[in-house]
Amino acid sequence: MNTRLDHLVVAARTLDDGVAWCEAVLGITPGPGGRHPLMGTHNRLFGIASVAFPQTYFEIIAIDPHARTPARARWFGLDAAPVQAVPCLLHFVARTADIRAACAVLAALGEDCGIPSAASRATPQGELQWQISVREDGRLPHGGALPTLIEWGVSHPTDDLPASGVTLAALSVQAAEPGLLSAAYAALSLSDVTVQQDAGALVPRLCASLNTPRGRVVLQSAG
Repeated sequence: MNTRLDHLVVAARTLDDGVAWCEAVLGITPGPGGRHPLMGTHNRLFGIASVAFPQTYFEIIAIDPHARTPARARWFGLDAAPVQAVPCLLHFVARTADIRAACAVLAALGEDCGIPSAASRATPQGELQWQISVREDGRLPHGGALPTLIEWGVSHPTDDLPASGVTLAALSVQAAEPGLLSAAYAALSLSDVTVQQDAGALVPRLCASLNTPRGRVVLQSAG
């Protein structure tokens, strides 16, 4: 079970809000993304790969006002008003070569990460295709600290992402009781995300440290 960090997720009320946040906080304009017909969302992307985090990128995502409302809950809990309120670090996605086996590993630990769903979006280079674990209720367990799992098809978004000037230095999770998350990460062989104990964390909190044109920037999820 070789699982690696794939990308960070920042949610915004609108994609324009997310772009403005990125420019103000990280000092860059995110690159183009696309639309997700399955979930009625759209995104902007930029690469954050480093030696420690190869093939890693940053996703700013929002509900697409021009898309049809899906018949099911959207991924990443995007239907919840608090998630849409202010752009913030929300979650991370981990890639695996066998998503069904990875989901089974988490299920054996009592973690419901959802059933893998096929998704795609059009790009100028062709269609990106992947399978992704999404719960029926769209909820993010452990405050977003348990990763969504993804298995990519032939292509990966970073194949066509230029250097952005932003790189990921570290990603950690602070939790009052880190045992469950540590066990889940170990079962997935997810070694590039560290788990730390923080008695004051009401829910697990993500902490991403990035090198940017504005210097070192630390993003934290709500917690």
